[in-house]
Amino acid sequence: MGVNFSDIIKQCHLFSGVTAEDLPLLTAILRKREFSKGKILFEEGSEADGFYIVASGKVKVYKLSSEGKERILHVVQPGNSFAEAAIFDNGCYPAFAETLVPASLLFFPKREFLDLLHRHPQLAINIISGLSRFLREFTIQIEDLTFRDVPARLARYLLSFGGDVVGEVELPVSKSQLASNLGTTSETLSRTLRKFSDDETVSVRGKKIEILDWDRLQDLAERFKEA
Repeated sequence: MGVNFSDIIKQCHLFSGVTAEDLPLLTAILRKREFSKGKILFEEGSEADGFYIVASGKVKVYKLSSEGKERILHVVQPGNSFAEAAIFDNGCYPAFAETLVPASLLFFPKREFLDLLHRHPQLAINIISGLSRFLREFTIQIEDLTFRDVPARLARYLLSFGGDVVGEVELPVSKSQLASNLGTTSETLSRTLRKFSDDETVSVRGKKIEILDWDRLQDLAERFKEA
């Protein structure tokens, strides 16, 4: 107990514009759910009966190739939502979702949530804004995979945690999962991290990475593949 649902909802970009009057309406329909590590929340193609906000823990959203190879689309951190697009699209989840650690999730049932949007159109506007953000993120991901090499992709990923200052970041996923997310192999990722370390761009200690040379990392991040 003791979880403030309103505070969690206000952290979520989907509801960044809601008013104080809207919050009780949202908390009235949500359901708090607890999951252990490794729990499959839904599978690709299954019927979408609602979406989630991560209250605590982490959830990976991923696809599987025909050979069973996993491709992580994103790792959802506390305060972020996932699977919301599925309740507006064809009614099916477009990917798999699995808890990476024990997690507390806020579940919004599809029928109750859509009814709420019909009664309160401003919430629908907020959802459109949130979905636009996801579209921008996937556009950037496609651009990275198409036009940037692995060092540039890794540099951009590290800078997304560190902002514009030198400091330490902790990877939210394993290095093998990060390699999948960056569209490369574990071996290539390890070689790239070693090169960054040898050049004194970063210092690597397990999942903790200290950014030593922000300017160089930024230069790497902006580099495109050679034609």
